[in-house]
Amino acid sequence: MQLDLPIHELGDQLRRAWHEHNSLVLVAPTGSGKTTQVCQLLHADGVLSGQRIVILQPRRVAARSVAKRVAEEAAVELGGLVGYQVRFDERLTDKTEIAFVTEGILLRWLQSNPTLDGIGAVLFDEFHERNLLSDIALALCKQLQQTARPELRLIVMSATLEAGPVAAYLGSPHLQPLPHGGRGASPPLPEGEGLGV
Repeated sequence: MQLDLPIHELGDQLRRAWHEHNSLVLVAPTGSGKTTQVCQLLHADGVLSGQRIVILQPRRVAARSVAKRVAEEAAVELGGLVGYQVRFDERLTDKTEIAFVTEGILLRWLQSNPTLDGIGAVLFDEFHERNLLSDIALALCKQLQQTARPELRLIVMSATLEAGPVAAYLGSPHLQPLPHGGRGASPPLPEGEGLGV
């Protein structure tokens, strides 16, 4: 993990939130570490008992490059603990616990595995870039959570999303660090501030 990123300032709040709620909306500036760090924090926490964490990326190139970055940070070979799957390209094994995929891949998985057995969390990254596939994926995951998989964790992440409507839809809290910057800026959050829950 890259501990100098601002998202780590929310580490305790994130852990508490995903232990107390099965859905969460996280809004943090670009460069704060949402994409690469939240999945690693969730994995390290052990709350999912070895189940796979799936991170949705809106573009294939992002799924590949972020998976490579997270594998490097975790000092593991790509395709082992950390992997990806996009159309016509896959670096996943049965041992992959952190998987970066596009929305289309998740929808295909839902067709063949409607209860997402083996998956403990779905993270919707860059959700402000919403499209039909991401909206369908979120709706299906929420429906699954309300019926067969109440323990399935859903985390919606964005740099610019208006969190209120999505949090209301999911019935979840939202975490929002103070807008003190992302890349290259990481002053500490003042005590007791920085969250809108």
